[in-house]
Amino acid sequence: MTRTALITGASRGIGAAIARRLAADGWDLSLAARSPGPLRALADELHARYGVRVHTAPGDMAEEADVRDVARQHLTAYDGRLDALVLSAGMGQTGAIADFPLARLDKQYAVNLRAPFQLVQECLPALRATASPARDGTGVHRGSRVVAIASITGVAAEPSLAAYAATKAALLSLCESVNVEESEAGVSACAVAPGYVDTDMTSWMHERLAPEDMITAEDVAEMVSSVVGLSRTAVVPSIVITRPGRRLWRA
Repeated sequence: MTRTALITGASRGIGAAIARRLAADGWDLSLAARSPGPLRALADELHARYGVRVHTAPGDMAEEADVRDVARQHLTAYDGRLDALVLSAGMGQTGAIADFPLARLDKQYAVNLRAPFQLVQECLPALRATASPARDGTGVHRGSRVVAIASITGVAAEPSLAAYAATKAALLSLCESVNVEESEAGVSACAVAPGYVDTDMTSWMHERLAPEDMITAEDVAEMVSSVVGLSRTAVVPSIVITRPGRRLWRA
């Protein structure tokens, strides 16, 4: 039986790389992001190249109703099957704690943590049902997975990234909680926490760090593909991906 994944933040960057990797693995997908045009273009590309089914679900992760609708659209499109919920949508803004505007903190909290928490709530019944041996239908019982794209800054703090890092640290904690509450039933979670990844979101760093020295989005996608391919008896709460050299364990 074909596995299905719902991927947020899928129109570009890490989310798009994950979508391409899972489509190459034969997954049927739902792609969510704010902009319908890029989503549709990616869906058409993946269907043409890999022959997989791709549903698009535009929505703003800062809006509760949109988050609920994204989950509903996936579950309707795939008859309630959800093997992997990939939480890739995110935003980041820099600024020292001393004068960081609380409104900007609230927006990052909404997109980076509240929406993932809500999506886990909305999708948990489907993740549980898909994880059951009767529903799995594969030779290896993989269960179902939540994979959250966190950040190494949620593990090792960086100056001027306090608000962003706090939301990403909370994602790591959320994945731990999912594992404690749900992994015995076959639903496990993994927070993938990379350093700087070469995407549009990190273009502001190019004067200090060349793109070729950053982690690639494809590296992150490869890690996600590996995690969702594990059996249900293997729970990986978090994975840090760091750049080589003296910056080990720093962004």
